[in-house]
Amino acid sequence: MSDLPSQEASLSPDAAAAKRGGMTADAPRPEARSPRGFVDRRARDLAAERKILAAVAQVYELYGFEALDTGAFEYADALGKFLPDADRPNAGVFALQDDADSDGNGQWMALRYDLTAPLARFAAQNWETLPKPFRRYAFGPVWRNDKPRPGRYREYVQCDADTVGSARPEADAEIIAMAVAGLEAAGLPAGSAVVKINNRKLLNGLMTAAGVTSEGQKLAVLRAVDKLDRLGPDGVRFLLGDGRKDESGDFTKGAGLTASAAERVLAFTQAGGGGRGDVLARLADVIGGSAEGDEGLAELAAIDAALNGLGVGVERAAFDPSVVRGLEYYTGAVFEAELLLQTTDEKGNGVRFGSIGGGGRYDDLVARFTGERTPAAGFSFGVTRLAAALKAAGRDLAADARGPVVVLVLDQTRMADYMAVAGELRAAGIAAEVYLGTSGMRPQMKYADRRLSPVAVIIGGDEFAAGTVTLKDLDLGRELASGVTDNAAWRAERPGQVVVPRTELVASVRRIVEARP
Repeated sequence: MSDLPSQEASLSPDAAAAKRGGMTADAPRPEARSPRGFVDRRARDLAAERKILAAVAQVYELYGFEALDTGAFEYADALGKFLPDADRPNAGVFALQDDADSDGNGQWMALRYDLTAPLARFAAQNWETLPKPFRRYAFGPVWRNDKPRPGRYREYVQCDADTVGSARPEADAEIIAMAVAGLEAAGLPAGSAVVKINNRKLLNGLMTAAGVTSEGQKLAVLRAVDKLDRLGPDGVRFLLGDGRKDESGDFTKGAGLTASAAERVLAFTQAGGGGRGDVLARLADVIGGSAEGDEGLAELAAIDAALNGLGVGVERAAFDPSVVRGLEYYTGAVFEAELLLQTTDEKGNGVRFGSIGGGGRYDDLVARFTGERTPAAGFSFGVTRLAAALKAAGRDLAADARGPVVVLVLDQTRMADYMAVAGELRAAGIAAEVYLGTSGMRPQMKYADRRLSPVAVIIGGDEFAAGTVTLKDLDLGRELASGVTDNAAWRAERPGQVVVPRTELVASVRRIVEARP
């Protein structure tokens, strides 16, 4: 071996460490930042999502749906015509090439953009061995390569339930009833949301009755109808006719319907309200006589009967002809869950929260793989959006999150005893941790508060000598602190602090923890 010092040995400690880390000493440090459209979530938000998913999963399983988890990636050609073009595999999704050869050839894989396309692939791949109809629910992250906007992320958690293999309208009704029950189980108060239901076949019948023949004109009509909530009947009337100029002076070309055809469309969209049977009667007056429209009316009548049998009244599921979501995708019934509560924005202005989930009947998706039409219906909601709806409804699940019991360390020589205390609590099923920093008591209490700990366990020299434990009820402290006016009196009284025998540690901590579930 050479006696000459190595190159690294001649460097300063910082420079040597930088070299080992793959960077030079003068290299710029990377900026710590989250990718656009992706968010970091801590325990409170994750706990809220887990509560929602656990409650909804229990409902779905009560209805006889089984859980299914498919992989995060699918081959791009399996994602469907509603996703990337074959020559643009990165459009709208995050994709990579699998097993590329030296010429760059290889199959494109993409992160799933929803949970329905993987279901269609799974059903087609395993159809011979699946029970039919196949009833499944699934939840997990999905990814969309869209431009991020406030409240719209590139990654979010979605929850779906679908029935594949049944063309009966009762399958649609069951999905609707299950969606209602799932949203309420998650925490939405009864009556705070309604599932609005329409049928693609009714809209097709309406187009026939209104003399609409081209696809371009049909889409223009649907876009106009979709703006009914924002523009009202008069604004939509312009969009159905020659067009509309907005407040800024911009002109939107209309669908070009005649005045009588436009009034027929408006009559259709305004046929909602009241009992489901009443809505069907009004719709029959508008589109009756169209073969496809009559078929749609019959399907809605069957859905109504099934919902009545399931005990789902009009206040929870209503027929609303103005619902036009995803009609290029759905083939029959469509439904959208809407939050009815009045909510406010950060400035205190009243806002309409809007849709918190939706779904419908899609009978063409599995056929992409099999060549045979396979009926299917489902419902989907974004978990983060539902959590926001719950917060708007006064049910902030994140606010219920709690951390572990924190065992304070007041004597560094008794660490084994503190560890034993935490172990005893954990053995009793109570989450607990020992403070492993080096700060004094006050910073430790601040740490416990930041951890949202329900209880701080305090054992100093006096407690060890007396065989006692001091317990600080931090939940009660936070609750009472909001009304404090005299800090000196607060410190003297020490509310929520009790001394108990060491042998009663677990029982005493449990009483405090379970007092605020």
